[in-house]
Amino acid sequence: MRFLVQRVSHASVTVEGQETGRIGQGFFVLIGVEDADNQAVADKMISKLLGLRIFEDADGKSNLALSDVGGELLLISQFTLYADARHGNRPSYIQAGKPEFANEMYEYIVDSCRNKGYVTETGVFGAEMKCQLLNDGPFTIWLDSHEICPKLHENL
Repeated sequence: MRFLVQRVSHASVTVEGQETGRIGQGFFVLIGVEDADNQAVADKMISKLLGLRIFEDADGKSNLALSDVGGELLLISQFTLYADARHGNRPSYIQAGKPEFANEMYEYIVDSCRNKGYVTETGVFGAEMKCQLLNDGPFTIWLDSHEICPKLHENL
């Protein structure tokens, strides 16, 4: 599982001209799923995401988490995070999870964040989306489950 996390002042997503999600300060997160993922991997990734201390405190240091600043989440499913462009110029997406499974995991992540009390907005799985955001910093973090929770992948 891969999360590309951007700290934003605001972000939104539209599908076919209709806005499906909008947040103020928080995290804009692109989420990629592979078939080897499961709920235990997702839980660990969610915990890492929600615990990231990348908002500035009163001293200007990146020391506050999403909950400390009342931040919101905009979660977007993004299979292209598993693009393999090592050969040629046209990326391969073989490593990306099969759509039905990837959607199941994406919905699990969305529901988990909402159940933890976070304002959580979304795009539409599988749709062509137009995303707008104001990256605050800019501040972008890459989370890969093979690095965050390698032992969970060893058992798969």
